[in-house]
Amino acid sequence: MRKLIAATVLGLTLSASLLAQSAPADKDQGSLKEALVKLEKQSWVAWQGHDGKFFQEFLSDDHVELTNGGPASKAAVVSMVGGTACTVKSYFVDHFELTMLSSDTALLTYHAAQDTTCGGKPVPSPVWVSSLFVKHGDRWLNALYQHSPAVK
Repeated sequence: MRKLIAATVLGLTLSASLLAQSAPADKDQGSLKEALVKLEKQSWVAWQGHDGKFFQEFLSDDHVELTNGGPASKAAVVSMVGGTACTVKSYFVDHFELTMLSSDTALLTYHAAQDTTCGGKPVPSPVWVSSLFVKHGDRWLNALYQHSPAVK
């Protein structure tokens, strides 16, 4: 009986230890949220400023962007951002939430509104955004961006 109790306690201890390692602690998750929100806000500044170089470093090599025009690769996003087809007059982002999917995968969701045109057509606004980050080494890179029109 003692062996069974000891094995159960050991199993619970190991399970708790593994769970603690699989997701950041609340304090760590708060600082991660701040860091990812900062990165996401920098991406909006870069979007408005046609800074394709920022997106070259910000996006993972396997990045996928899903918008009303369909999926786009990292190369397509970098080219579009660095080009002149789109004009961002103004934008506003808020209501950021972080969901940890694993210790190296984080989903940032938020609300965005923008006065932007691409090819002379307005970009949908406001939208709800999903921005998925994956940790590569010591850096968090954006692997997926998707937005859906918000109900007005």
